[in-house]
Amino acid sequence: MSKIVVDAEKREVIGKKVKVLRRDGFLPAVIYGHGVDSMPIALNHRATSRILAKAESSNLIIVKLDGKEYPTLVREKQWDYIRRSLLHVDFQVVSMTETIAAQVRVNLIGTSPAVADFGGVLISGVIELEIEALPTDLPESLDVDISGLEKIGDSILVRDLEVSDKLVILTDPGSMLAVAAAPAAEIVDEVEVDELLEGEEGEEGVEGAEGEEGTEETEE
Repeated sequence: MSKIVVDAEKREVIGKKVKVLRRDGFLPAVIYGHGVDSMPIALNHRATSRILAKAESSNLIIVKLDGKEYPTLVREKQWDYIRRSLLHVDFQVVSMTETIAAQVRVNLIGTSPAVADFGGVLISGVIELEIEALPTDLPESLDVDISGLEKIGDSILVRDLEVSDKLVILTDPGSMLAVAAAPAAEIVDEVEVDELLEGEEGEEGVEGAEGEEGTEETEE
């Protein structure tokens, strides 16, 4: 993994006045965490946005500030969704010798025989896993091979994953990652058949009840 570095400087402007910073091409942010008191900082908006757009949430980001380098993880991004622009970023300084939890993207790979050969539909479940590891051991993503989905109904759960002993998965083991589901048309057909059978049974029940009533009236 290549080293990701962003340059920052301390900022005095806080609160609503940060709008002026943004107009001047700066991205307001905060850095906090291991051995560092919470500190407002500013970064070049264009350069930082370009770097963070390619970075995963588990990537180690080196923040250069006042001649020092701080290893961090991005913990929060605030967006202006109308302008599609970053508004604010939270950087958490981490210890390189202590484990930390981060969200890691799930990447489905391979081909499912249930989908390719039997017309099944691949449905993905959780798209990120919470992983605990040393900062340098955190992966950018985790590949999940779906070639084991051989039959309709086969699924892969978090508990089925085999990962490095350097990683601890904190996500619920019962969470679903992928399942080979029946085609929608097949599901609809089964529902229609069930409803039809239920309807026929209901009609027979009504006829039987009416016949019994008729017999009772005749006996009287």
